[in-house]
Amino acid sequence: MPPFITRPDESQEFWFHEGCHILEISNSNDDPEVSVARARVAPGVTTRWHYLTGVTERYLILEGCGEVQVGESGLQAVEAGDFVYIPPGVRQRIRNCGEDVLVFYAICTPRFTPACYQAICETDSDELPSK
Repeated sequence: MPPFITRPDESQEFWFHEGCHILEISNSNDDPEVSVARARVAPGVTTRWHYLTGVTERYLILEGCGEVQVGESGLQAVEAGDFVYIPPGVRQRIRNCGEDVLVFYAICTPRFTPACYQAICETDSDELPSK
């Protein structure tokens, strides 16, 4: 594959039922090893519990602050500059506990496809089985 530069089109940002806005930065059959998306979570919002089948996800926090839960780790504070590693098949969610929008890159290997996304039944319980 030859070198290339991608410039995201802000008009392509969309609402994802998980509870955040997503802008695909790079997600293509031409580069199946990785995808990069920008996620925006509004203040006070917690995304849905979910996991990715066969895909490792990484969050690189760009702006704001929040709390992330990965597997059985419990709540862990995150802020700009933090990096979160999420193995395939492990439940996850993130909450914006700040007053500003929480913005992060979601970096997936191999690339994210809708088929890999698995929602987990909503509950406030932290006793969900780890996926």
